[in-house]
Amino acid sequence: MAGSADKVDYSLLKDDKMGDEPTSGTDLLLGSFDPSKLHPLAGIEDKLDYLLLDDDKTTELPGAGTAIPSRGWSDDLCYGTGTMYLSGLALGGVWGLREGARRPLAVSNARLRINSILNSVTRRGTFIGNSAGCLALVYNAFNSSIDQFRGVHDTYGSMAAGALTGALYKSTAGVKPALAAATFISGLAGVWSYVKRSI
Repeated sequence: MAGSADKVDYSLLKDDKMGDEPTSGTDLLLGSFDPSKLHPLAGIEDKLDYLLLDDDKTTELPGAGTAIPSRGWSDDLCYGTGTMYLSGLALGGVWGLREGARRPLAVSNARLRINSILNSVTRRGTFIGNSAGCLALVYNAFNSSIDQFRGVHDTYGSMAAGALTGALYKSTAGVKPALAAATFISGLAGVWSYVKRSI
């Protein structure tokens, strides 16, 4: 089965000065690679277009020009949710590591200790990570909706989104826990929004 699959076509190079030597990544990066020889019917020639992202296009809402610029609600949703998930995963992992290392065991054995640590890390890390990611998802949805409705992005809108997120998160536990969570997350959102504008 070593037939044609093992043969390499070196005719994709602009100049054949290399002969039968294999093409390296450096040759491709330095421009000795000829994209027009990939397929003659493609008509690529030397006009190969690249995907260009418009990084300078930020949201047009008044007050949105902060230290961390945003390209819109989807940008905030993706970055906010991912950042909070990974942060919660790391924080929960550290909590689980500490808990698993301090848990008393019936028999002092290294394998049992490692098993205890891994069980605690996977239990706490995933719980905190998933909870933080879901909170960030809901917060960013509320925040974007409030910003669109009001037409401005400011600290008050962020705090309102935090209050709604906290109230929704603890709504099944009763009125007092819902108010406490709303106050806590609203305060965190206010501090985050203030710090983001101050930098």
